[in-house]
Amino acid sequence: MADFPHGAALVIGGSGGLGSAIARGFAEKGVALAITYRHNEEAANEVASTIRAGGGACSVHQVDLGDLDSVNACLEALIEAHGAIHTIAHAAGTHIDQPYISQTTPEQWRNTMDWDVNGFFHVVHAALPHLRASKGSIVFVSSSGLRRFPPGDVLSVAPKGAIEALMRGLAREEGRNGIRANNVAVGVVDAGMFPKLVERGELSQQWIDAAMRNTPLRRFGTPEEIADAVVFLASERARYITGQTLFVDGGYTL
Repeated sequence: MADFPHGAALVIGGSGGLGSAIARGFAEKGVALAITYRHNEEAANEVASTIRAGGGACSVHQVDLGDLDSVNACLEALIEAHGAIHTIAHAAGTHIDQPYISQTTPEQWRNTMDWDVNGFFHVVHAALPHLRASKGSIVFVSSSGLRRFPPGDVLSVAPKGAIEALMRGLAREEGRNGIRANNVAVGVVDAGMFPKLVERGELSQQWIDAAMRNTPLRRFGTPEEIADAVVFLASERARYITGQTLFVDGGYTL
């Protein structure tokens, strides 16, 4: 049995640190790909060029997750090019402030929930007919903060809690149509927002040292380790796994 059926995988946020690693992980399995970006076209094209140079197929699409028409247009282009979509891997992220709950403004809350939760819902809403046809899979990249909440991280974790509930609902309702839905909850990973927060001084050395001490494996994760988990959950090897959150965090949530 092949790991993936005919068709293509869509990596939402494939221009980012985690998204690009996930895209490369799928490409290594021979999966035809599309990746999306919001603003960073140059990074997205670099990811696609690397995949093509290795013999893979990868298209690039600018998508505004807040615009359902934009999401639909991307999916329709993918169907036209490949005939089917068997996987949606959602790894989109943006800079998120880190205030305490008492310091979070209603505007910050609304904007973050709209970007994260409503954006993911738009992807789900547009993708369901295609995933029903392919009996496909959705994997969302989430946060280990779902189980071990880091103070000051409400704007990151709260939307992902809502998305975890949506993912479980998808698994329950759409299982009869052959669709699987799972989360990969990551700890501190040396990619994506973490290096940027360190560079901007928003994470102190004290915070970094404490996070390392609280991780039983005594190291931070790599993008490739996250990609391995996402690709596995999307593949036929995980065909009896749905509605689950897999914590890939070096034991941080223990």
